Amino acid sequence: MHENLEISGASRSDLDRDRPAKAQSHKAGMHAPEKSDRAAVPMNQPNKGDSIPAEVGEGRARTKENIVPSNTSPTQSGERVSQGLSGVRQAARERKQERFTALLHHLTVGLLRDSFYALKRQAAPGVDGVTWKEYETGLEGRIVDLHSRVHRGAYQAQPSRRVYIPKADGRQRPLGVAALEDKIVQQAVVTILNEIYEVDFKGFSYGFRPGRNPHQALDALAVGIQTKRVNWLLDADIRGFFDNLSHEWAIKFVEHRVADPRILRLIQKWLKAGVSEDGQWSESKVGTPQGAVVTPRTQKVTWCRV
Repeated sequence: MHENLEISGASRSDLDRDRPAKAQSHKAGMHAPEKSDRAAVPMNQPNKGDSIPAEVGEGRARTKENIVPSNTSPTQSGERVSQGLSGVRQAARERKQERFTALLHHLTVGLLRDSFYALKRQAAPGVDGVTWKEYETGLEGRIVDLHSRVHRGAYQAQPSRRVYIPKADGRQRPLGVAALEDKIVQQAVVTILNEIYEVDFKGFSYGFRPGRNPHQALDALAVGIQTKRVNWLLDADIRGFFDNLSHEWAIKFVEHRVADPRILRLIQKWLKAGVSEDGQWSESKVGTPQGAVVTPRTQKVTWCRV
């Protein structure tokens, strides 16, 4: 499972400690557990004494079924969303064919602020050279200005800075490091899209979903193998998926549920922003940068529609 490199692993208490007092005023959104919020594992418990530790080499706890609702907060940062976004989730759950025509107004100053605090503090800067700590200085004014530019249509996505990390087979994996403001707006849009698509994802889906991680997927797999009659396992991957993603088809998939042209234009801006490598800009006709905040959600939406 590809890691989303830009989402902070900070706990809720860490976020509250770092955030200005003004950001503490958001009301908690109340969501009933969804089928897609539950881990997909067999319901019958293994006999006592029969459970064996999963991933013993990692020193992990004993394997257990993930059948308890995860009480997933609807944002990747662990923050509760506004009551307005709660209504989006309810509408998405009740009307599976609903196309949402007005979403951008949910991208508020408060959501942008929360999205900033959801990012990793020590992440490498993009082409803008701005670090998280530098942007925090005068944050309120910066966020208000960013909010204004997004809603006026004046916001422009910057190209991703291309870096490479080594793969296990000796090859290099290309990553795209987005500019800080791009990360903030992407995180806010992901929060909004989560309210629509989380109710569509199946319970056995663990990749790139808020409140879920690879260890939970391994636990579910281990329980299934131990408690069910399993005849075969399939390990499949799409070679170069991120590098060859069709921009046109990605937008078509999103348009099945999203009809707000302003949200669609934002996604198109990120897809077309291009890549900067050694100071040279190159156009992006296909593919989406790995490591970006919005990339995993684009992939999951594509898979959901397929």
